[in-house]
Amino acid sequence: MRNLLYTKTLDEAINEFSKLPGIGKRTAVRHVLYLLKQKKDDIIKLSEAIYNLHKDIIYCEQCHNISDTETCPICSDQTRDKKTICIVEDIRDIIAVENTQQYKGLYHVLGGVISPIDGIGPSDLNINSLNERIIKNDIQEIIIALSTTMEGDTTSYYIYKRLSSIENLKISVISRGISIGEELEYTDEITLGRSILNRLPYESIKILK
Repeated sequence: MRNLLYTKTLDEAINEFSKLPGIGKRTAVRHVLYLLKQKKDDIIKLSEAIYNLHKDIIYCEQCHNISDTETCPICSDQTRDKKTICIVEDIRDIIAVENTQQYKGLYHVLGGVISPIDGIGPSDLNINSLNERIIKNDIQEIIIALSTTMEGDTTSYYIYKRLSSIENLKISVISRGISIGEELEYTDEITLGRSILNRLPYESIKILK
């Protein structure tokens, strides 16, 4: 039932804002009322930016990172280490790792983690393209940088088993300076940077017994 304190237009805007992650009804009301006070040109720029985000953003054909070109800026950067790939869950983890300024290789975005309870299996992730990419480009090291959750550990183990038969491929995992159950995007930059620099061979840890 519509709130009689609001007009239909205001109520619709509030409902749409409240669908965003981390924004409840009260926060949505504040955002909408703030926007009402802004200049029309600023609102138009905001709406165009949101529309263009949906219209122009595509996924990098190599690493599945979001991009506005077929190959993202990281994959196109000739100064990056082309023989090392860091496996992450999504774009938020790329941002977290890049903020550490400790990693200069490439990435591969899985697009999620294995979670049977959510109906997400290996075939729903970008794993097949990872295999092809490793073989095609003679990748020397894979760094598994997934969150230390049950789902993240399960996915790490699956990837390790899938890739361990590839000759001359080093498979590493970030060190456990990150607390168990913690998401990469919420880890402070110093801790995450040290975890990457002090990464360990996957064989040296026991994620799943």
